[in-house]
Amino acid sequence: MKKNLLYLLLCMLILAFNSCSDDSDDGQKTYTITVQLVYPNDISTKEGVEVNLYSSTSSSTYKSKTDASGKAVFTVLAGVYEVSATEDRYISGSEYNYNGIKSNISITQNWDAATVIDLELKVSKGSQVIIKELYVGGCQKDDGSGTFINDKYVILYNNSEATATLDKICLGVTLPYNSNGTNRDYVNGVLSYESEGWIPAGTGIWYFTNSVSLEPGKQIVIALNNAVDNTALYSKSINFNNSEYYCTYDLTAYANTTSYPTPVGIPASHHMKAYHYGTGNAWVISISSPAFFIFSPKEDLADFVTNASKTSYYNNLTSQVRKKVPVEWVVDGIEVFRKDYTDNNKRLTADVDGGYVYYTDGYGYTLYRNVDKEATLAIEGNESKLVYSYSLGTETTDISGIDAEASIKNGARIVYKDTNNSTNDFHQRSKASLRN
Repeated sequence: MKKNLLYLLLCMLILAFNSCSDDSDDGQKTYTITVQLVYPNDISTKEGVEVNLYSSTSSSTYKSKTDASGKAVFTVLAGVYEVSATEDRYISGSEYNYNGIKSNISITQNWDAATVIDLELKVSKGSQVIIKELYVGGCQKDDGSGTFINDKYVILYNNSEATATLDKICLGVTLPYNSNGTNRDYVNGVLSYESEGWIPAGTGIWYFTNSVSLEPGKQIVIALNNAVDNTALYSKSINFNNSEYYCTYDLTAYANTTSYPTPVGIPASHHMKAYHYGTGNAWVISISSPAFFIFSPKEDLADFVTNASKTSYYNNLTSQVRKKVPVEWVVDGIEVFRKDYTDNNKRLTADVDGGYVYYTDGYGYTLYRNVDKEATLAIEGNESKLVYSYSLGTETTDISGIDAEASIKNGARIVYKDTNNSTNDFHQRSKASLRN
């Protein structure tokens, strides 16, 4: 009898222990997920690297740090998850960014806790020239009748300590243009071109026609549409009437004069030209969720554009022409996801951009790069010129607390974050910087 009683008590204890380890506080079943970071080129694993697990089911993000073997462990409910990680290392005086992301991980009642999810990290070097800001979503019209969207721009910035030359820099956007909806480039959950080492540039490519030098800490504004004073009609829009600005303007390639009226105040020497190989009379850049990148070709651009072997047709449609831009040509990129949509898909591979930033179009918001606080403070004489209490972030913000634009006006030299991961590097700013 005593043996039976002891056996019964032991079973109850085992059952209680298993219940506590497998159930959440509210009694729901939980599952153990182990993620293994896999580094390229025989790079050793590192303890303490933060790994993020995002639930598309609950819109919650869980964080865990790796052990010495590069493993991170999570305890979560059933659902569909996305795992990502980013790490910076300094090797022989150069900065290297390691990024990885894997989506559509389904955790069900059949999940085996012994399963290990390998997260392959792609490596890239920090860029000299970066995308500081991307404004594409337009603003509200003064009479409340809708949105004005033809005032897009990008700002490129020299984030290094050496003078940069931009004469070979080109502008590209991926096709598909929007992040949400079915993406035909995915095969078994992976971008088909990732293993081939290229990024699709849709419809056309813009390039500088002459040599452009950019000193350290300086920027160049490029109007992507309507290179005029748009505030004359819409007070919340952008005034591009500035002789220092550049613009995309080539009516021989894109003849849409609604998108490309004659530039006002921007000299002809600052007009970027285009190679147009797709359909349409205007360069397509999504107002809600572009994947935008800049690249420096390592061969003659005209030869590259006309080379049939460098052509890809999206969804096998001859009207959806793309060019295969090698990843090693890419200087910088930003992946934008449409806010409040659950069917967003990445188009830039992890070695170009290991994350994404959410965006809401139509309200004058802009995507602005975060400040690298440590690097900015390290510049001699900078500390007293920095302005804090930054308050222009919307749903996310710059955690440095530094108001970059106000600090620049105060004489500071800003160094921006460049981890090749838009989740870490960018936030949505409530007002375009050119409106300051």
